Amino acid sequence: MKKIWVSTPRREVLVNVTGELETALAELGLADGALHVYSPHTTAGLVVQEGADPMVAEDLLARMAELAPRGLSTYRHLEGNADAHIKTALVGNALVLPVVGGRLALGTWQQVFLAEFDGPRRRQLWLTPLARA
Repeated sequence: MKKIWVSTPRREVLVNVTGELETALAELGLADGALHVYSPHTTAGLVVQEGADPMVAEDLLARMAELAPRGLSTYRHLEGNADAHIKTALVGNALVLPVVGGRLALGTWQQVFLAEFDGPRRRQLWLTPLARA
């Protein structure tokens, strides 16, 4: 397993980590198989989304804000970040990504993002190579 660090610049943001994952693939020596990526955080998850148009990320964050608004008086969690926990539960905290020829096998427009909902912070991702049998 390899751990990488990702700094997030604001409270809610999608940070493209595709390049960091591909660099880690080379270090892990994984040519073909899959890469398991895990976020060990309850307020930051992972998502595969379009990376060509940054408005896709903005639209996703805006819709998440509608689904789980910040600061609702009905939240019972006392730390003030209940919305971040809900948003992370919606996107999830793990991905299994195919690897072919030492590169992530993503669709034409797809990129991998750390979805930050309670930043800015320094987040960790845990990467586990899954070799093809």
